[in-house]
Amino acid sequence: MQLKNIDKQLYRSRLNIVIVACIASLAISSLAISQVLIQLFPSEFGSHFYWNLLGVVASAIILVFTLLKLKTHPKMHEVAYVWDLKQALNLIYRKNRKLLAAAKQGNVDAMLALQFSYEGSRQLWQLDDNTITLSNLNDAQLQLDNWVKEYNVELDISSYHSGLLKAF
Repeated sequence: MQLKNIDKQLYRSRLNIVIVACIASLAISSLAISQVLIQLFPSEFGSHFYWNLLGVVASAIILVFTLLKLKTHPKMHEVAYVWDLKQALNLIYRKNRKLLAAAKQGNVDAMLALQFSYEGSRQLWQLDDNTITLSNLNDAQLQLDNWVKEYNVELDISSYHSGLLKAF
């Protein structure tokens, strides 16, 4: 995955549309499915809890499949990019302890993964207006910059790919 410049206002407006559409479709479809199931299979005891639960689960599954199908739509580009970025950063975060230890020893791939993580996190947090933890990120970036200088390494995050993480 490569980092891309994303228009924050466009991303936020499209994300809001996706959120509202998901909430509305989940509410409407779960009620519709539940009502159809209740009409087809009425309960003698008056409790329709399981039919309602099945309606919600079926609606959630349909919604996930719909989102996966629409992920490549041009209007979903920014939202899908952030979705993919979060997944890529999560993969790195799971290996963070090993990556930090390897970077401290001079492993270039570990440093590259950390650099991608820091730049991706910075972009993500700025898109989501989550700047509270940027100071922690800046401290981690300073530590990485020190290792880069110490081992005389040049990092080009455009050469990052998730396959680098398999070694850790």
